Amino acid sequence: MLVQRLWVFGAPGAGVTTLGQGLAARMGVPFFDTDDYCWFTDDPLPYRRKRNAQHRLRLLTQDLEGREQFVVAGALLGWGEPLVGRFDAVVYRWLPADVRLARIRQREAERYGIERISPGGDLHTVFEKFLSWAEQYDTAPPEKLRSRTAEQQWLQQQSLPIIYSADDLPSQALVENIWQRLTAL
Repeated sequence: MLVQRLWVFGAPGAGVTTLGQGLAARMGVPFFDTDDYCWFTDDPLPYRRKRNAQHRLRLLTQDLEGREQFVVAGALLGWGEPLVGRFDAVVYRWLPADVRLARIRQREAERYGIERISPGGDLHTVFEKFLSWAEQYDTAPPEKLRSRTAEQQWLQQQSLPIIYSADDLPSQALVENIWQRLTAL
């Protein structure tokens, strides 16, 4: 099976976006990050204003329209389910909470600067809320759509080929690992 339309999602901080970008580059196809549809990305302070579900779905649907090849990375459950039929395969990415939280801390410090996410910084409250939410991903009840339990339950009901990835590998090695598994489908 030749995978041309791929969805990568999973635990926050597990490297979903990085893996999706790497796979899109490996496949030579456009890449779409659901965070760009969930949030108003032109705000001076990021992650403060969310788009409503219908707006997100409309924007991503428009961007995917007419494309035969693409990679989408990030959460779609709770708003993007109508798009699931467009995918050839799914990659679900997970890493232990301690690894994910360390990655998030490093990523956000590099992205925004340590002073902005530290106490007294303009992003400190948003950063701490995100860390708390990310930490609870593995233990949150299934009613929380962004929980490991809810996503695993959803995956069990799907007929799409699913690749589970829990290897803590360097980015390029992970991309090649997943690429090999995709080409074997």
